[in-house]
Amino acid sequence: MSAEKAPPPGQGALQTQIPAPGALVADVSRQDRVRVGEFRGVAGPYWMLRPAKGGAEWEVLPEYTRAATPAERLGARTARENARSRGEVA
Repeated sequence: MSAEKAPPPGQGALQTQIPAPGALVADVSRQDRVRVGEFRGVAGPYWMLRPAKGGAEWEVLPEYTRAATPAERLGARTARENARSRGEVA
């Protein structure tokens, strides 16, 4: 990912502080979609996010993140509960 790439327009306020572990954060680095993940920590210049329903972590530069909206938080929590009911996560 290029450091010169501007965040997609109209994506809301960008993150300015490191969130608490487990906080839901929106990754706006891609033009085609927003990914919501749980904040896991910092690795060099990147923030580590993990899908709420489980899966592989991914890295994102902090300038391409923002706080998840209430609708995005609800969707992420629903996905996690559905995955838990299927036995995919504890």
